[in-house]
Amino acid sequence: MSLRPELFRALADARRLPHGEEDMEAWRQAYETVEEVLAALDEEELDGEEPALSVVLGEPVSSPGEPAELPAGPRSQANDISEISLVSTARLIHRRELSPVELVQAMLERISTYGKPINAYIACYAEEAIQAARTAEDAIARGRPLGPLHGIPIAVKDLFFTAGLPTTAGTRVFKDFVSQEDATVIHRLKEAGAILLGKLNLHELAYGITCDNPHFGAVRNPWSLNRISGGSSGGSAAAVAASLCVGSLGTDTGGSIRIPAACCGVVGLKPTYGRVSRSGVFPLAWSLDHVGPITNVVEDAALLLQVLAGSDARDGTTSSLPVPDYCRALESDMKGVRIGLPRDFFYDPAEVDPLVMGAVEGALGVLEGLGASVEEVSIPLLRHAPAIQFLTLSSEATANHSRLLRTRGRELGIDVRRRLELGEFLGASQYVRAQQARRLLMEEFSAVFHQVDLLVTPTLPIVAPPIGEQTVAIRGIRKRLQPTITRFTSPANLTGLPAITIPCGTDVGGIPVGLQMVGRLIAEMCYLRRGARRAVKETRSAFRIRIRL
Repeated sequence: MSLRPELFRALADARRLPHGEEDMEAWRQAYETVEEVLAALDEEELDGEEPALSVVLGEPVSSPGEPAELPAGPRSQANDISEISLVSTARLIHRRELSPVELVQAMLERISTYGKPINAYIACYAEEAIQAARTAEDAIARGRPLGPLHGIPIAVKDLFFTAGLPTTAGTRVFKDFVSQEDATVIHRLKEAGAILLGKLNLHELAYGITCDNPHFGAVRNPWSLNRISGGSSGGSAAAVAASLCVGSLGTDTGGSIRIPAACCGVVGLKPTYGRVSRSGVFPLAWSLDHVGPITNVVEDAALLLQVLAGSDARDGTTSSLPVPDYCRALESDMKGVRIGLPRDFFYDPAEVDPLVMGAVEGALGVLEGLGASVEEVSIPLLRHAPAIQFLTLSSEATANHSRLLRTRGRELGIDVRRRLELGEFLGASQYVRAQQARRLLMEEFSAVFHQVDLLVTPTLPIVAPPIGEQTVAIRGIRKRLQPTITRFTSPANLTGLPAITIPCGTDVGGIPVGLQMVGRLIAEMCYLRRGARRAVKETRSAFRIRIRL
């Protein structure tokens, strides 16, 4: 059914929303999407299915033996930070071969040079970072115990509460909000010795995939400044790609770590739902939100996850299962690993750019050469995953921000305001029906992981498009950007499964392509392997980051 103009006005009045002609037309078009979603779900027999309102975590993955030492890396100097990794930095600092003060100063110089055109930072805390580096250096001189991230400059998406500092969530509405305490993950970073360089730009309220922020400006892709960085954690990915920090944190609700990481040619890891605390993080959708690292290499992601993971009394969704030694997993290879390819959904030629498909197929060949086996698998309900994600995210995001929408909605960017307003027109029955379908989707994924260890897919169907584009072309067919770019990432949010994107090549224009690996619940160790690292190196050997200014 289509909503008549008079019904739109009545609903808008009941919800105290504006209802000019422009608003009505936008809602009418958006509601057509809702009708398509519900029609898709009506194809399935969902009666009697319990809603999937939580993710039940499985058994912990064993990690026998003693914890491994930090992997050795090449000697690097602070004046060559464009080539430095988090793991090698930690090794050099622990060996007193690299000064935290010199490292932070070099990083700040790079931010001064490249920061403005890329626009990755909302705020850079230069003085505080230098002081923290001096304190870190003093601790080294005094022979005090050092944490795994001692003296390493990290930046975080401006969605994480930081005591005494503003947290904007990418909107001017919250420009004066200052938390009195740190988010749990910020506390864990500091306990590990990390130095906070600053807060990173994002799509407003973390509700979008372009990072074209109307309040703080668009984040630009370091590979080509006229292209999007991806979102919503665009500043986090662009800063790592441009070496404006050694590592960063982002959040992922429908792909918001993996999308920008793929666009910017870096590694983005979304852990299992509940593996990393979300306490002190501005929420978007409670059953979909995840926190995770964005880094240059897989080893760095493993080390950051080691610091971040673990139960938290302040977040009831966190798992109490023991945290395995992720760094030790790096010593495993790909021999005997069974890789599943859900070709009907992720490898449909009509849905994937040919150049992206070619890069991913090449990476699969590398993985097979390293000892993995590949077989096709079937997950029939994947065809409804975009619809389930749409109804779940729209309902939860609007419920979460309903007061903000009613009181200060006109201060939000138009794209975010429209999405929040659309959620006002969704009903409880529609949300519950989506959760019933979600439950069935989880069961299908669970069955597949009895056959294989990993799913390997393209991270995105396309490479990063130009800033401002609302549609993209795949094999000559124009498609809407938002559902296209989240198509392959959102299933891992719906199921809570861990997923990582790693760079696997570029298109003919030199824009990065990402390869996604999805594992079992609490099985991050399966894709944190030496073989996966080698696959990244071999498929990435043809390109290196070059800031195009």
